[in-house]
Amino acid sequence: MMLSTFWLVMCGLAVSPGVTQSLPPVVVPETGVSVYPFPLSQVTLSNSRWLQNQDRTLSYVKSVNVDRLLYNFRANHKLSTNGAQANGGWDAPDFPFRTHAQGHYLTAWANCYGTLRDETCKQRATYFVAELAKCQANNAAAKFNPGYLSGFPESEFDKVENRTLNNGNVPYYAIHKTMAGLLDAWLIIGDDTARDVLLSMADWVGLRTSKLTTAQMQTMLGTEFGGMNDILASVYQYTSLKKHLTTAQRFDHAAVFDPLAANQDRLNGNHANTQVPKWIGAAREYKVTGTQRYLSIARNAWDFTVTAHSYAIGGNSQAEHFRPPNAIAGYLRNDTAEHCNTYNMLKLTRELWATEPESTKFFDFYERALLNHLLGAQNPADQHGHITYFTPLNPGGKRGIGPAWGGGTWSTDYNSFWCCQGTGVETNTKLMDSIYFYNKNGKELYVNLFTPSVLNWNEREVKITQTTEYPVKDTTTLRVEGSGNWTMRIRIPSWTSNAEIRINGQKEDVKTEAGTYAQLTRSWMFNDTVTVKLPMKLRTIPANDDPNTAAIALGPTILSGNYGSEKLTSVPKLDLNSIRRQEEGKLVFSANAGGKRVELGPFYDAQGFNYNVYWATSGNFPTQS
Repeated sequence: MMLSTFWLVMCGLAVSPGVTQSLPPVVVPETGVSVYPFPLSQVTLSNSRWLQNQDRTLSYVKSVNVDRLLYNFRANHKLSTNGAQANGGWDAPDFPFRTHAQGHYLTAWANCYGTLRDETCKQRATYFVAELAKCQANNAAAKFNPGYLSGFPESEFDKVENRTLNNGNVPYYAIHKTMAGLLDAWLIIGDDTARDVLLSMADWVGLRTSKLTTAQMQTMLGTEFGGMNDILASVYQYTSLKKHLTTAQRFDHAAVFDPLAANQDRLNGNHANTQVPKWIGAAREYKVTGTQRYLSIARNAWDFTVTAHSYAIGGNSQAEHFRPPNAIAGYLRNDTAEHCNTYNMLKLTRELWATEPESTKFFDFYERALLNHLLGAQNPADQHGHITYFTPLNPGGKRGIGPAWGGGTWSTDYNSFWCCQGTGVETNTKLMDSIYFYNKNGKELYVNLFTPSVLNWNEREVKITQTTEYPVKDTTTLRVEGSGNWTMRIRIPSWTSNAEIRINGQKEDVKTEAGTYAQLTRSWMFNDTVTVKLPMKLRTIPANDDPNTAAIALGPTILSGNYGSEKLTSVPKLDLNSIRRQEEGKLVFSANAGGKRVELGPFYDAQGFNYNVYWATSGNFPTQS
């Protein structure tokens, strides 16, 4: 039998017009979840910086040469490369984990089809998947086991299992990315070939890992493996085949999970982006098994990372590694805040909020990291929206820092393919996916982000248009087209006070306490307009390890200083009382720092010049209305 439309909606899957989806007959219901994202097809971005980011990335993923992305797959599986040119950087034919990035591109194409119904993206995705299927089908000639699919030989897995791998490869990390892209092509586009290739890969992983003892498996997990537990738990959810859950649980890394289950922060020294995908997997495993330990692992990991290991912009890590708890001011370097880490932390945040939707702490963090880290990690001067690997937080830092071994500066069309470039194309093709959610009975709408957008709530025949200049201004409006009895829940961020909600111009007698969801339950009428005012004041975000070193924020926005081409050798001293807004309605301020006048503006706009984020602060802010 086929899945009902109801179950597709409950799982956040879109039924695309004119697309027949041969979806599995059973979906394992999620445990402990009461809220769900809308399908991408029901949410679109309106004109804004967010849409501009999306458009730049859309231009890139529609222009990148698909045959070049297939080069290593075809060569490895003994097929003709069809005259395509090889890529450089992390996808060069001699790079250890080549083809790790392609799964991200597949997801990006699927996302663009999901939200925009862009046929070019759909055609690129289905062509790419069909060619991957040909590679997989040629495994006998390539002398690989059935189901194997990658840009490097299967013998790399012999090496990682035998602990003789010494070339820097992280083979399961690459496999995870391909499987994740195939899953999205299956679920969002409805591509049956993607399903078949994915399930064959899952079987291959199951067979390969079943031959290892528990001790051998745990030793192998010392090599980065991405979110293998995450993707395999998802395959189990959409097939109900328990063999895939069994395989997923083989990737439960005891050395990481056991301390977290015991509420112990032992993150110091760990490669950060190696860990976060495992935690996402723990959250997924909780949802498909109901095992509370998994939820504790994921929640504790999130709490430790957000409260003790994250900078004011929401990013974490220095030189890709976690540092001691609360070590912030001591690690303001040019290689802070790896893009991938925040991308994955936002995925983990979504997973956890779904288990605790009454708490605003999750989307308070989500907003902080998305706005202040990921939005500005894209180069707005590049029509292809390329990405910076690190976001430097050293005094006088500058965006556009990449790993020296991968080309440096911003990513490129064909000569980078860093992990952060891959997560960047994903991030900027799904900026709409977390604005709105609905609860399981379909009678509650959550507004988590204040982003210009349109929601078509098809199940209720309701359209919501959100219009705002947030965070430049403190107000957003939500116009309702449709009718019916339901509840709108609006996140009131923890940083605001005296928030106010009006409906059709009349102030509502509703609780708007900071750090809660305001609840509007009514019989909605066509053209009802909700106006949300979230007053913003200047505030400091002190470094955990030095209260006198702090970032400056207005509402959700981190403000940074524009130092042009000037180089700084130490954290500047800033007089808080000297900060003045230069123009009402714009986030432009001036201040005295180190005896000089400096202009402050949104950190997400700090592009093309040296900036400063953390300051040695003194005094108090001027009186604020």
